[in-house]
Amino acid sequence: MVEVALFKPDIPQNTAAIVRTLACFESKLHIIEPCGFNLDDQRFKRVVMDYTNLVKIYRYSDFSDFIKKNPTKKIVLFTTKSDQSLYNFKFSKSDIILFGRESAGVPEEVHLKVNDRIKIPMQKEARSLNISTAVGIGLAEAIRQTKTFE
Repeated sequence: MVEVALFKPDIPQNTAAIVRTLACFESKLHIIEPCGFNLDDQRFKRVVMDYTNLVKIYRYSDFSDFIKKNPTKKIVLFTTKSDQSLYNFKFSKSDIILFGRESAGVPEEVHLKVNDRIKIPMQKEARSLNISTAVGIGLAEAIRQTKTFE
């Protein structure tokens, strides 16, 4: 199953909504620290409810640690700075789809370390989607392509 990674997430409600989505599709979550909140945060707990029991959550001290501990995985970065649409990208079941920080995306050094960068096409006047919505769209397309849930 395609897995999801969050780079330094900073809004607990968004991360909680992502956990719930991943629970529904038996996916795993990778959190690249520092996380902008504690997983005991009441805002996180209010949205996540009891879904944390259904999702395996891995935590990494930084992006280098994440890469080192996932050497065989293809990391696919979702970014507004790409020209390639997710609909023209070929997902594999072993991919990890990476999403940047809500407030700042990912730094240039992460862009340089990731070979695959894709975007969700949308109108030019809009800056970006909410990260939990973007994860849902990206995961749904990866599931569709890999025929994980049929």
